[in-house]
Amino acid sequence: MEIKALKRFTKVNIEISNICNLQCSFCPEVIRTKKLMSLELFRKVIQQVAPLTEQVCFHLMGDPLVHPKLEEMVGICSEFDVKIFFVTNGLLMREKQTELLLNPAFRQVNFSLHSFPDNFPDRDPSEYLSRIFSYTDRAMAERPDLYINYRLWNLQDVRGTSNKNLEMLKKIEEHFEIRVNPDIDVRLKKSLRLKNRLYLHFDTEFIWPSMDLPLLGTAGRCHGLSSHFGILADGRVVPCCLDKEAAITLGSVEDQPLLEILESPRALAILNGFKNKKLLEGLCQRCQYIERFKPATAKPIFTATKVSESATIK
Repeated sequence: MEIKALKRFTKVNIEISNICNLQCSFCPEVIRTKKLMSLELFRKVIQQVAPLTEQVCFHLMGDPLVHPKLEEMVGICSEFDVKIFFVTNGLLMREKQTELLLNPAFRQVNFSLHSFPDNFPDRDPSEYLSRIFSYTDRAMAERPDLYINYRLWNLQDVRGTSNKNLEMLKKIEEHFEIRVNPDIDVRLKKSLRLKNRLYLHFDTEFIWPSMDLPLLGTAGRCHGLSSHFGILADGRVVPCCLDKEAAITLGSVEDQPLLEILESPRALAILNGFKNKKLLEGLCQRCQYIERFKPATAKPIFTATKVSESATIK
């Protein structure tokens, strides 16, 4: 049996669009010029990342479903045998998008369900969810190898938006005939398998790092440049999927080869700093997300059971 060599990165975030059809309260507005990545640049990027990773994530900011050339981009990924990790709010899901997202090039599709009540607090989510449920049902039948992730954050939000999310959770329970315990410690376990390869993902909001925030410290670690990095819609390379305004621009694939950028003195210094628990860049020293890499001590409460069964789904 042939054993594939491990590739350097778990995932490369490729922002094919920094434009979103929603404006969620938990997702900061993009200050950069609105941009759609061109097909020419996308092909150039995929050619260079294909040897480095088996998976690209069509996300850093924006929603990839807004890109008019998405189908062609999926074809380019298939051409270079690169799997797609897809993140969307799902609001634009229609028949055409459903067919496209069933393409074998997709390894995982994430739906940020919590975006709907955040933007439309007074609207019934039934129609929105029905399109996503319909896609999921087809995927289970036609793409049993595909991972689908329902993101439903802030179930315990003290501001009250959790009530709307709980309503959506109830609809998920009804459709898939399960019961989920919403009293969840998201520090230790964030996902629950509902059925086959469908998962429910719980989490809480975080503050996006910004150079406008106060300095938090110079000690810490991050997975940037070791497990992942990002390429923005204009071709600039950043070390982390949270560097939404390219505060740490390592270079641009429009101007130089990607490997040259990743081996640049600045990139190597950042990576070595993370390995030694040192935050060298100003943005990293203001990033609260780094706190999530500290070990938690509490025990999680996380169960789901089928309606007709008493056994817990593990």
